[in-house]
Amino acid sequence: MTAKSTTKPQILYSCYYSRSREGENFIPEHVFSYQISGEMIASDSKNTYTSKEGDFRFSRRNHLAKFVKIPPEGGEFKTISLFLDQEILREISAEYNFKINKKTDSEAMISLAPNPLYKSFMESLISYLEVEQENNEALFHLKIKEAVHLLLKVNPELKDILFDFNEPGKIDLEAFMNKNFHFNVHLTRFAYLTGRSLATFKRDFQKVFQETPGKWLLNKRLQEAYYLINQGRPPSEVYIGVGFEDLSHFSFSFKKKFGIVPSSLFSK
Repeated sequence: MTAKSTTKPQILYSCYYSRSREGENFIPEHVFSYQISGEMIASDSKNTYTSKEGDFRFSRRNHLAKFVKIPPEGGEFKTISLFLDQEILREISAEYNFKINKKTDSEAMISLAPNPLYKSFMESLISYLEVEQENNEALFHLKIKEAVHLLLKVNPELKDILFDFNEPGKIDLEAFMNKNFHFNVHLTRFAYLTGRSLATFKRDFQKVFQETPGKWLLNKRLQEAYYLINQGRPPSEVYIGVGFEDLSHFSFSFKKKFGIVPSSLFSK
């Protein structure tokens, strides 16, 4: 795997030679992406999204999603992604008086129809990204602003997403956790997405589940893993799907809880 990025990774050119998965399953900023080659499959708690060569996508901030990057046969997985951080968006909002008309509840990812303006813009970035990135922050700042204006020109409906600076409000903790326990994120992320401080999240969690978040997440993920393996899914697939980072830690925890290693259950 190779990756080149700015000092502050606002624009990222990624190249992968083998199938890979992301680490933490959280989208902290809006992302405008171009799939140069290969395929990316993303999934949230409701939908699966597929991006193929030549596709453009918009990933929405403050969403949980899992990503699998698949290179073409004998080739490389390549993407360009622009991270539209809140500081730049606030700057544009103040300069042009962009305000949202209504709050939207769109999906984690939005497929953007092919457009020659998108393609020429993304291709123009490649030469910048293939050279040394040092001292290019001012240039990339301008390119991010250009990308935002381009998105607004081609997809004006994105304005109500781009300039919505509201943070997540307090929501039903039990429903959210039962729906999203399999995402590999830190407790601070779960707390933030449910509209709570970490301390309040832990306190409310204890009231709802009568257990600490760490213990509940471990048991919930192991129970789900047991069910999936018992249904014929291989442990090497299951452990990532239920939120574990490491296969050896998963196997150790599984045996401690159920008295057998995952492979034993799979081979039955």
